[in-house]
Amino acid sequence: MLVELKNGETFNGHLVNCDNFMNVTLREVYQTSPEGDRFWKLKECYIRGSTIKYLRVPDALLDTVKEEQTKARDASRGARGGTFTRGARGRGDGHGARGANRGGGRGGAPERGGRGGRGRGRGT
Repeated sequence: MLVELKNGETFNGHLVNCDNFMNVTLREVYQTSPEGDRFWKLKECYIRGSTIKYLRVPDALLDTVKEEQTKARDASRGARGGTFTRGARGRGDGHGARGANRGGGRGGAPERGGRGGRGRGRGT
């Protein structure tokens, strides 16, 4: 991939790592001076993300990443069970244990220390 810095230098190499701050580590790097008249070959280099002007990533790499993301998304959907049933809401559905009055209705005190049906309260 190609990395151009704000000062005009370019780095062309293989991406090893990239973090959330867009700091990049490249291997087998060819560095070019801002004027384009000098070149250096580096084994590895680290580039601070705030100095980067732009990145040029090969289309083949983008396609590969998209395919991997799609496969991962499909795999995670299958692992969760996938189907949604309307009545099964889980905790806090307002119905309490098997329809017992746990404070979900208006008026009347909740039985056995329910939360009262409104907000989280202070637990007093």
